[in-house]
Amino acid sequence: MTGRVHAWPAERMRGPSERTVRAARHSRYAGRVSPRENPFGQVLVALVTPFTADGEVDWPGVEQHIENCITAGADGIVVTGTTGETSTLTDPEKLRLVEVGKSVAAGRAKIITGGGSNETAHAMQLYRQSEKAGADGVMIVTPYYNKPTQAGVLTHFRMIADATDLPVILYDIPGRTGIPIKYETIVRASKHPNILAVKDAKGDFAEVSRVLNNTDLMYFSGDDTNVLPHLAIGATGLIGVTANITATPYRAIVDAVNAGDLATATREHQRLEPLVRAVMTHVPGTVAAKYILHGLGRISSPRVRLPLVGPEESEAATIEAELEFVRDIPGADFSNFRPDRNAAAGGALPKVPGTTR
Repeated sequence: MTGRVHAWPAERMRGPSERTVRAARHSRYAGRVSPRENPFGQVLVALVTPFTADGEVDWPGVEQHIENCITAGADGIVVTGTTGETSTLTDPEKLRLVEVGKSVAAGRAKIITGGGSNETAHAMQLYRQSEKAGADGVMIVTPYYNKPTQAGVLTHFRMIADATDLPVILYDIPGRTGIPIKYETIVRASKHPNILAVKDAKGDFAEVSRVLNNTDLMYFSGDDTNVLPHLAIGATGLIGVTANITATPYRAIVDAVNAGDLATATREHQRLEPLVRAVMTHVPGTVAAKYILHGLGRISSPRVRLPLVGPEESEAATIEAELEFVRDIPGADFSNFRPDRNAAAGGALPKVPGTTR
């Protein structure tokens, strides 16, 4: 493939007009997707990557954390995503995370590899290697920093989807990448047989509804505050950061939505609100999740890799104050919470620099 120019004919770039969903398509009731139709799961944890105090991957800690998440109700684990600090992981670390995830899950949960690259060739290589390592699916983030046109974004997605036989989730998070995946691009991408889903962190619910009405794509909520709203309009599931702390209430929400029990789903959503606020509002979700997990004794260190740093005193105090409002959430018992601000301070330089371009 080296040196070849890849462009898509104009007719392939042209999106279909709005159309009524054919009766032959599967029903779009919220969350009601059979295992055959959905190869990813419904309650997916955007996994943090536990590190030692000096910033190296804590492999026994990774194994234990994955086990804890699955035991709590997760049926999918996304490794090496944003929350997993993909930007500062080496490619060998990313591939080993897939292998460890598959070993621990032992068929109980799907292992999805996230991250990717803003260099198409690197992303293709990484996902091919991830498939060989045993990944059940891939999540492709919009190319960041270089800000391609939508034609470039679409070509990036198609080239990567062509490079592997694994099912693909597109990750739409313009707040981090600088550009959205526009509606027309999503519709065109949906025609690729391997592209099956979108993780939505854009929060445009009208667009989500429009895509669901005009494609067979599945949607996963990529915003912890909006999990129930996404499910209510037809999303299949979630890929959540707060689920690192406990996946149990998310399992309850999804199961309630599947059963058409909005009252139970709403009650669980409301109970989760202070925990979501503590994790997602004051510092990057990775930083807060590790700080909380360490305070609960679930991981050995709250360390993150630079340029991420642990919460400053005022930020830590705010997180701890938010946690005082957490009540009766299964899997989130803070009665013995022992946060360590000193252990969390600063960030680490790993021995081997990462390989994200």
